[in-house]
Amino acid sequence: MYEIMLDAELSKAFDVWSGYLNARTGEDPEVRAQLGALLESARTAAAEGDPAYARTLLGEMYDEARDAGLAFAPVEPDPCAADCQTRDYAKDELRQVLPLQLREDLDSVALYLRVTGRRLRAAPGLDAATREDILYVCARAGMALDLAHLTAARRELERLEAIARRCGVEP
Repeated sequence: MYEIMLDAELSKAFDVWSGYLNARTGEDPEVRAQLGALLESARTAAAEGDPAYARTLLGEMYDEARDAGLAFAPVEPDPCAADCQTRDYAKDELRQVLPLQLREDLDSVALYLRVTGRRLRAAPGLDAATREDILYVCARAGMALDLAHLTAARRELERLEAIARRCGVEP
């Protein structure tokens, strides 16, 4: 599962950069050529089994574009947005790998987590420590779901429901 997520993360970045480089933005052609060369090197590194180097090259691309002031170049997404985009890319591949019942169970847990988490975050009067606990449990549950670890995801859902009951929020 983890490798599928890593592959999806790289695929998403490759697609974003390819789309940008294929667009005619009128920006500095020399810098765009450098970015194109970095993208091809990153693709090669990934294809040769070195995703860490591919990620390093992608990071250099974001830095180069920012330093050159390319107004239309992709910007590095914040961690939450990056995770959402990666999950979106990975979902098709996961459908081919995971059994139907496991996918349905994971989707069910994910739905309950979103609803319970949203209700808790909207609850008035929660102290900072409780809000931190909510974020922590939701993050752990997200990791379990990303790794398709149903038992761990259910355990985190139970922890979130316990927090909800303690706060007087319907889970």
